[in-house]
Amino acid sequence: MQRGEESEPRVETDGTGASLRAESADYNGAMSVFLATRTPQRSNVAGRRVACAPARNGFTLIEIMVVIVILGVLAALVVPSVLSRTDDARNVAAKSDLAAIRQALKLYRLDNQRYPSTEQGLEALVTKPVDPPVPPNWKPGGYLEKLPRDPWGQPYHYLNPGLKSDVDIVTYGADGQPGGTGADADIGSWDL
Repeated sequence: MQRGEESEPRVETDGTGASLRAESADYNGAMSVFLATRTPQRSNVAGRRVACAPARNGFTLIEIMVVIVILGVLAALVVPSVLSRTDDARNVAAKSDLAAIRQALKLYRLDNQRYPSTEQGLEALVTKPVDPPVPPNWKPGGYLEKLPRDPWGQPYHYLNPGLKSDVDIVTYGADGQPGGTGADADIGSWDL
């Protein structure tokens, strides 16, 4: 190379387009620059190689911990309100079942002039009783398709004559025992 001529810098790559070393010549002689980091390159519109920032892969531990803390706070706020809503929903479902059973009992009484006895129970609304008093005008197909179970999976209890009305239908709540408070409280046809 002669004095006054300028040469293009020579760039060595590793085959992926990342620069490893750049050499250029100036009037003082050859100068080599080693790049400390590999710089990914891409082609621009004109087809020239242009260095770009390295891609960031994954999340840092701090970022993951911040997300976990945020999710924990949200769970602490939401879960208690959702759990109390479950008990409310079960109470509403029990009252709905009690209303349907009470309506079926009224239809039974209209057809047969009396409610089923305590011994015949609520089963008399689904299948015709054979124990006395046998209903004279029992509706074919019954008054209910099937007997519902309370929202806690227990059968509803029936009493004729009732303690609080003509007939009582009651569920004993989550614990399945008479009495109780909260989710364990009894729900009866007299609550409707």
